[in-house]
Amino acid sequence: MPKWVKMIIGILLLPFCLGTTKALWVIIAHANGADKVWLPMLAGAACWIVVFLMLPKPMWIYVFGHELTHAVWTWIFGGKVKKFKSGSEGGHVIVTKNNFVIALAPYFFPLYAVMVVLVFMIGNVILNWRPYMAWFHLLLGAAYAFHVTLTWHVLKTKQSDITSQGWIFSFVIIFLGNAMVLVIGVPLITGQDLLHALGEWVLYNHQMLHRVVNLI
Repeated sequence: MPKWVKMIIGILLLPFCLGTTKALWVIIAHANGADKVWLPMLAGAACWIVVFLMLPKPMWIYVFGHELTHAVWTWIFGGKVKKFKSGSEGGHVIVTKNNFVIALAPYFFPLYAVMVVLVFMIGNVILNWRPYMAWFHLLLGAAYAFHVTLTWHVLKTKQSDITSQGWIFSFVIIFLGNAMVLVIGVPLITGQDLLHALGEWVLYNHQMLHRVVNLI
């Protein structure tokens, strides 16, 4: 698909960015578990931010996760990974299939946070880790803060993943991807009804689209 077509699609998706932002605000405002969930998650995020600001950035960990995310989404779409390379100075993967999701996934899919969730789920099934929920939320907060801060850090430099898709399209997809991770993740973590949260997302996007149509 030509970049100019993607640019037009990106512009057309801007109202959905506004609708998704409003829906996310409402979902977070109605979230439960302020003491049991949000407090340890914010503590974990704060711990990581201190490390991010005060110590050398562990770029080799980020780059490995970045390239592994490309690989994971390649497998999801039925492709194969032919070569994988990562290091503190950069990395790349050679895959048999590519699309905008595979290209941009590392910027919106928090791989390490997802790994924390999966490890805890497996541990809880096998060893009953429910008494350690506070540690789970703390690690999840740190892992998600890792994703946000280092994604922001690398986006300040030229990224071939972004230039290959076009700037406007890429940043709209990255924003919507990150927002949708929270739209889905916050209800699951805080015990809200996921279907109700998704209904809120549909409602606010419908309202935003209706407003845009009326303006036109």
